[in-house]
Amino acid sequence: MVENENLKSTTIKSLIWKFFERIGAQVIQFVISVILARILMPEEYGTIALITVFVTIANVFIQNGLPSALVRKVNADDLDESSVFYCNLFISVVLYLILFFTAPLIADFYEMPVLTSILRVLSITIIIGSYNSMQNAILAKKMLFKRLFISSFSSVLLSGIIGIVMALSDFGVWAIVAQQISSVAITSIVMTFTVKWRPKLKFSFKRLKSLYSFGWKLLASGLLETIYNNIYSLIIGKKYSEADLAYWNKGQSFPSLLVDNINGSVNSVMYPVYSKNQDDKVALKAMVRRSIKLSAYFVFPMMIGLAVCAESVIRLLLGENWLFCVPYLQGWCVCYMFMPVHTANLQVYNALGRSDVYLVLEIIKKVLGIAVLIATIPFGLGWMMIGKIGVSILSSIINAFPNIKILKYSVFEQVKDLLPIILTTALMGGIVYCVSLIKIHYVIVMLIQIVVGIAVYIIISALTKQESWLYCWNYVKIIVSKIKDRKNIVSESGSSNSGNKEAIGNNDCNSAKAKGESASCNKDQNEKEEENN
Repeated sequence: MVENENLKSTTIKSLIWKFFERIGAQVIQFVISVILARILMPEEYGTIALITVFVTIANVFIQNGLPSALVRKVNADDLDESSVFYCNLFISVVLYLILFFTAPLIADFYEMPVLTSILRVLSITIIIGSYNSMQNAILAKKMLFKRLFISSFSSVLLSGIIGIVMALSDFGVWAIVAQQISSVAITSIVMTFTVKWRPKLKFSFKRLKSLYSFGWKLLASGLLETIYNNIYSLIIGKKYSEADLAYWNKGQSFPSLLVDNINGSVNSVMYPVYSKNQDDKVALKAMVRRSIKLSAYFVFPMMIGLAVCAESVIRLLLGENWLFCVPYLQGWCVCYMFMPVHTANLQVYNALGRSDVYLVLEIIKKVLGIAVLIATIPFGLGWMMIGKIGVSILSSIINAFPNIKILKYSVFEQVKDLLPIILTTALMGGIVYCVSLIKIHYVIVMLIQIVVGIAVYIIISALTKQESWLYCWNYVKIIVSKIKDRKNIVSESGSSNSGNKEAIGNNDCNSAKAKGESASCNKDQNEKEEENN
């Protein structure tokens, strides 16, 4: 019982620090991206978005697979960690060389000569990331997310300053390149001092083989996921203009900022927690249900609210030049709504060592997604977005299906758990939309929408006594109670110290009287009594 309470306490603290790490870094990153978007043109953002696809795919080989398998391994030691590090370092160098020599071919394919030099420089982050992946894996395994918060916050802030200064100095697209490289480099440097991990001169193919037996499936799944998520950018970059690609990706960045902070925090913390409870299916099911409901309770209203206020948000933050990304922003909001359901179900299969199930699900979803993409390409970007939304909804059902057998947690049960949140969100969204019909300045309307949306959502949740609301409210009351208890303890401690000092003073007076110094002592006591009166 005590062990379960300790695990619960550790999980909540880790979740809070992971959330702070993500939200702190992402908020700063978001502010920086807004400033850069107002300085740079959409075409320059589109160029970087295209290049980032290739770097992101290469990074999957470094960040997924072996590091994830290392987190899951209960008794991992220095030999495991060092073997993974040297293997990742070798792979990163090979990947960099491949991108370096294929960069001219990629630039010719997209008819953009500038891509050659940009890709060659930006790909340096792959090698730096090989070290960073080990630091992240060790922190995740030990659930030391406070240290991750420090490194992420520092890197995003400093790299953002570098990017803005270079953008103001007319470096154009290279400002974003410098920002991304410095971000990864600063993260690794700061974590070198906070993690205190160094690779040992050890290596074992046997250990790698053991980790690889689990990790290769996660690698394959991650590779499929990354290629699929970025295939739209590759197609849009070739078929349409750089500006169109910038609008598509910038529309995704807003919901991504909100959902990735919540979903990514839950994902990072709950994976090791699920792994520790992999033998208790009843407890694991309870954790999954709580994870889905709590994540959805925050994600659903944020996505619908953002979709309703999309035009005002873009106009205020990015300016008139970016208004073409409004419909894409709204579409991405619907896609990201279902991310908590995706994550909670998929993490169960990894925690139970069923990476085979994870891989099969990814293959099914990607085949479905590519089929829908091929069918919608001839009809334009709007229909491609509609297809993306449909695939996201169907993928949630596909991800949940194996848990009918594994956890006895059916799709119907998951829908039933989410139904109160869906209805509350829909009602809130309708009211917020009605506010947008008021004919006053768009900034004032947006502020009213935010206040009304939050108030309506909380009031409905409280009146209907939704489980997620009650859980959050009770946790807030516990925190407030602990704060009050600490204040009382400090107050009592202060009173006790004051009493002790007074007692010491009286003893000093008694000693003084014994020495014939009673006049001075009596004067001091009379002054104290007058102050108290």
